[in-house]
Amino acid sequence: MKGIVIYKGKYGATKQYAKSLGGELGLPVEDSKDIKEIELSYYNFLLIGTSVYIGKLQIQKWLKDNIAYLHGKKIFLFQVAATPPEEKEKRQAYNRASIPEEILKNCEFYFLPGRMIMQKLSWKDRFMLKMGARLTKDPKAKKGMLTDFDEVTKDKIFGICAAVKKYLLVATPSVLNARTVAMG
Repeated sequence: MKGIVIYKGKYGATKQYAKSLGGELGLPVEDSKDIKEIELSYYNFLLIGTSVYIGKLQIQKWLKDNIAYLHGKKIFLFQVAATPPEEKEKRQAYNRASIPEEILKNCEFYFLPGRMIMQKLSWKDRFMLKMGARLTKDPKAKKGMLTDFDEVTKDKIFGICAAVKKYLLVATPSVLNARTVAMG
């Protein structure tokens, strides 16, 4: 079975996770802007990584543009965000708003923590973040919005790696059996 890691991010955390996953699983890694539609037909499963920006998945448009090639494929989607992984309902809402229904049922979701280094943000993003913090009533949340953090570590990918390996163990015999019957 052939797989690939595809990602779209804004400040590098998603790319870092994608490269770690590719290295750990022995899969090629591509930025979504660099992969050609026809290439997607060569893969049986995909690991798709995306950052979240203002409540939307960065890869949303790419998913819609490539829906014909993604339909029916197994997708392990990892979402990288400042929203804590424990806030699953909020993070699931991002998925429901950004992922086409036609592929939603083929996805397994993984929520990975991201990073935010104020100095590395664009002036527009810093401005929007500061405005959002100003409108926030909760002082703890306000402080959290304006404090640098970096939660990106390789150990965060182990759950996805385990799921992909399990999928391959289960899926590979059925693919081999289907080929044997077809050749039979």
